[in-house]
Amino acid sequence: MGWITTSRRRQINAKGRQMVLSSHGTSVALKAYSPPPQAAQLQDGVAKAAFVVEIMADEVNAKGLTPAADMEITDGPKFYTLTDAVPIYDGPTLCGWRLIAAGGQ
Repeated sequence: MGWITTSRRRQINAKGRQMVLSSHGTSVALKAYSPPPQAAQLQDGVAKAAFVVEIMADEVNAKGLTPAADMEITDGPKFYTLTDAVPIYDGPTLCGWRLIAAGGQ
């Protein structure tokens, strides 16, 4: 395990919370970290940016899921629809995903 994987795992474990990623009846509960919106993304005190979530790859790999657009992620009472999923690599190894979502119903 490289330093990128170790660093990501430490951050997600320290600052993350439980979320659920689902697609076509298959769902996986995972620990995810959503960084707070930046000041430039706030408008009238309300976040106007996309919902960005960082996850580890091993949780979705264990269920055979590959994050992709149109999947849903649930964060407590809110659910979001993924618009993009960007893989994060530690050298040649896939170690995580950056999920970009919209919605918030």
